Amino acid sequence: MVNNLKYKKISLLIFVFLLFCTSALYAGVGAGVEARESVNLAEVLKFTAVFLAGFSAIFGIGLAFAAKKFAVQEDPRIDQVSEALAHAHCGACGFAGCRQYAEAVVLKPEVAPNLCTPGGKASAEAVAAITGKVMTQLEPKIARIFCQGGCSKAVRRFKYEGIADCRAAILASGGDKACIYGCLGYGTCSRVCPFGAITMSEDGLPVINPAKCTACGKCAQACPTKVIEILPMAKEVLVRCHSKDKGPATKKNCQVGCIACGICVKVCPYNAPSISNNLSRIDPDKCKVCGICATKCPTDAIMDYIPKRPKAFVTEKCIGCHMCAKVCPVNAPSGELKKRHVIAQDKCIGCGICTSKCPVVAINGTFNYAEVLQAYEAKKAAREKAKSAEQQPTASV
Repeated sequence: MVNNLKYKKISLLIFVFLLFCTSALYAGVGAGVEARESVNLAEVLKFTAVFLAGFSAIFGIGLAFAAKKFAVQEDPRIDQVSEALAHAHCGACGFAGCRQYAEAVVLKPEVAPNLCTPGGKASAEAVAAITGKVMTQLEPKIARIFCQGGCSKAVRRFKYEGIADCRAAILASGGDKACIYGCLGYGTCSRVCPFGAITMSEDGLPVINPAKCTACGKCAQACPTKVIEILPMAKEVLVRCHSKDKGPATKKNCQVGCIACGICVKVCPYNAPSISNNLSRIDPDKCKVCGICATKCPTDAIMDYIPKRPKAFVTEKCIGCHMCAKVCPVNAPSGELKKRHVIAQDKCIGCGICTSKCPVVAINGTFNYAEVLQAYEAKKAAREKAKSAEQQPTASV
């Protein structure tokens, strides 16, 4: 754009200069030169037009030759990949824009074809087909809000009357919220979201629509207090708090803040939560989404995104090993050894721990049953394959 404007200015100056020269030539002004009493304007313009046309033709041929001589060949697949992307220019792929990602995924073997999260699976498959790369399935992700301290549950230090924007509000002594780590609630994240996935609740907190969120990360980048994180969608039990204040201060500032009491650490059977800097965090690699910590948290700082967990029941495959009764945190299973057990439905919280610990996968109904059964079948097939390999006679030499 800048170069085109520069060329236009130069062409205009050349035109004016040539027009002046030809006009002066025809006017005959100067000592020792025969002057004309009148100037034929039509003849002047005709001569000027012919001269400029010839000059422009020579100049154009030169430019065409230079363009052909110094042209940079571009891989046509770049345009094809660019058309297959979402064109959100969100930066979630790690590049400045969609065009830059298209160039990188075509020209660099190490760049994966599934980095365009807004484009989803369809975009990833198209890019993989164009580039000839193998597409690996990425775990779906979503934006999570790590604050529950809305207007009704959090304390305000003063009344903010400036621009309704979180980035502007934080310039006023770190924001008007008593907890400096919490959501300010002025909707900056909802305005920067290119997909309309964030709305503000009546209590002044962002609400993420899972169906619209593409995990592009623009909201996380715009949030001045960094209470928004992009996390795997399957990890649905989280400590929704970022406060690093000590317990008494957090409790004074917010009704639902983490006070680092450590109860979640004690009750978790998978050692997923840990306390650091006066804040509990759950390791997503260890968490099995049982939700026990959420039921035991005294301040409700732990959010369980599974609204209602299906309860467990024992099938006829039960061998009466009593393992379910040993691991259940609420004492729901009961029964005699080597006899089929039962699970009290009024006690069961659907955590799925008994399902994961049952040696014969005799407990069904929980949210994790399909995953546990798949792992069990895989192990069983591996054992049978190894056993058959041992039984085969060795070839004689």
